[in-house]
Amino acid sequence: MSTVPTLPGITSKMVDTARIKTHVLFSGADNGTPVLFVHGNASSATFWEEIMLMLPDGFRGIAPDLRGYGDTEDMVIDATRGMGDWVGDLLALLDALKIEKTHVIGHSMGGTIVFGLVTAAPTRVLCGTVVDPGSPYGFGGCKGIDGQPCYDDFAGSGGGIVNPDFPKLMAAGDRSANNPQASPRVVMNSFYWKPPFVPAREEDLLSSLLTEKVGADKYSGDLVPSENWPNVAPGKFGPINALSPKYVGDSVEKFIAAKPKPFMLWIHGEFDQIVSDTSFFDMGTLGQLGFVPGWPGKDVYPPQPMVSQTRHILEQYKVKGGDFEEVVIADTAHSPYVEKPHEFMAAFNKVLK
Repeated sequence: MSTVPTLPGITSKMVDTARIKTHVLFSGADNGTPVLFVHGNASSATFWEEIMLMLPDGFRGIAPDLRGYGDTEDMVIDATRGMGDWVGDLLALLDALKIEKTHVIGHSMGGTIVFGLVTAAPTRVLCGTVVDPGSPYGFGGCKGIDGQPCYDDFAGSGGGIVNPDFPKLMAAGDRSANNPQASPRVVMNSFYWKPPFVPAREEDLLSSLLTEKVGADKYSGDLVPSENWPNVAPGKFGPINALSPKYVGDSVEKFIAAKPKPFMLWIHGEFDQIVSDTSFFDMGTLGQLGFVPGWPGKDVYPPQPMVSQTRHILEQYKVKGGDFEEVVIADTAHSPYVEKPHEFMAAFNKVLK
């Protein structure tokens, strides 16, 4: 069923839901306590397989390919709904599987989706775990720990900030290392984990990355020209536009006010360069370093403090009656669950118990 080879102990199925035909990987007994795994951008459910197999006895791993990714039905991503399309798809999947409550864990963009899921359906979340999540305020175009937009049109966020060669090479199925800025293999091995680490399943994980669906209404999405630096603003389709503060930023207060408030575990890698207070994928950082000409300066467009924003929001969540734990895994980058799975599971098992 899966176009990417799966590990022994992982089952691949297509599940018809009320919204979308979803490709799902499963582990464990059907009657186990469910754990819903949500992958990030430029990946698929494949990335979670080792962790799914490490779940304690009595747990059932459920890892769907999100809309726009993997072997799930090819449907448009409406970015103007923020995380809404994915949250709706995941709730429809739980309904189809007759699951009322579940543990939820999301990586990177999947972590932002977990924040959205807690906001939309807190009664269905036993606990929420976010792994190197994008800021709940969104990715790019905002500043300060309170996520203020740098410009009214949120310039510097959305599909227009993606190196256009990257999705082109993805669509071509490129497995080379010929383009040091855009080859999917180079990007994965440079930023997903901390070099010189290379995972044993490098080829399968690269295949997973290459399953993302590419196009103006998918990845990397459309854009709107802007008079504000760096002269692109978010469009209306695709995952990177969906992550823009223009569409997700107003959900922060709703997350903080969620009732009930499931416990939140926040795990991130010490050397993450994708989601950090000085992200190499953020226009503020790139402008400050001189890689993007015309930077208007740190008063107008500083690097987005992504990690500090997440901490600030979770602290407010705690003040309002929730609780969270922050765990930093040393000597790892954006994917500590791939780099140090046993150390990762030591933290994750605490919330499962």
